[in-house]
Amino acid sequence: MATQGQVITCKAAVAWEPNKPLVIEDVQVAPPQAGEVRVKILFAALCHTDAYTWGGKDPEGLFPSILGHEAAGIVESVGEGVTDVKPGDHVIPCYQAECGECKFCKSGKTNLCGKVRAATGVGVMLNDRTSRFSINGKPIYHFMGTSTFSQYTVVHDVSVAKIDPKAPLDKVCLLGCGVPTGLGAVWNTAKVEPGSIVAIFGLGTVGLAVAEGAKAAGASRIIGIDIDSKKFEIAKNFGVTEFVNPKDHEKPIQQVLVDLTDGGVDYSFECIGNVSVMRAALECCHKGWGTSVIVGVAASGQEISTRPFQLVTGRVWKGTAFGGFKSRSQVPWLVDKYLKKEIKVDEYITHNLTLAEINKAFDLMHEGGCLRCVLSMDA
Repeated sequence: MATQGQVITCKAAVAWEPNKPLVIEDVQVAPPQAGEVRVKILFAALCHTDAYTWGGKDPEGLFPSILGHEAAGIVESVGEGVTDVKPGDHVIPCYQAECGECKFCKSGKTNLCGKVRAATGVGVMLNDRTSRFSINGKPIYHFMGTSTFSQYTVVHDVSVAKIDPKAPLDKVCLLGCGVPTGLGAVWNTAKVEPGSIVAIFGLGTVGLAVAEGAKAAGASRIIGIDIDSKKFEIAKNFGVTEFVNPKDHEKPIQQVLVDLTDGGVDYSFECIGNVSVMRAALECCHKGWGTSVIVGVAASGQEISTRPFQLVTGRVWKGTAFGGFKSRSQVPWLVDKYLKKEIKVDEYITHNLTLAEINKAFDLMHEGGCLRCVLSMDA
């Protein structure tokens, strides 16, 4: 492309400080260095993790920065040594890297990758520990190694998945975070078996993806728990079979669920990021074998608690990141499943706006009637 090797000036939503509206700025995006890829982002979705950092709850949150981590686009140029993608390839940036060479990748036990974490955790690129974004010479930090609320971004080559060009980018951008996180929590982390009873705390995008995954796994009962009863109608379409609103009960929600399920559920999933709900999710599990998976991200400094006897008597407490999927090798597989209509994606998209309307999009997300809002980046 004509822009190869050049600094590109484009529009991006900049978070100058916590809890202040994002500002659409003209940002300079430097060319990719060795092991880096510059991507033209066409569509980006909003996720609660963006709001979590923007709200100042993230211990690694840095300002000024360009947020965003659920997106899709086209490779504009690549740096020295990059062989897995080339200009023109359709890609999904992946905040969870996959190098295939580090201790984590080689372990066969996790989808976590250690190669670029030391840099992405502090908002810079690994090669020279600086940012590729600037405004009139002032550096702007990267976010989660992706920074997709920009018309162009630079990512590490281990953090980008090449996908089928037939896939609509305005839909499959969702496969960069929320939907795989929910599906994978069921399929990879919990490994839910047919006939299982499942409880899901929090019926946002991730919780609904957990429901979809549980239905596909053959769960016999899928109980959705949320304090907003309006969510049940939508949740039914994703596989939820029963709904419980904790506000309708005097007893603690874990006791309500134990009573409903003859001793507790086989699997529970906390998709909110609330440590008291995490405790309830563990304690509603069946004695002897119940497993609870923490999916939601709690605010900085929060701690979980329960009585050790809960674990001594056979319950298991687990966590998951990106649903245990290995990003570069498995996101393309998820895209193929979507193209074969084996997983839902379109159904999670409730709103479509433009980059200029990003603050309105965050407002919608907090109102509860919005699952995923997809931003068109070129408008």
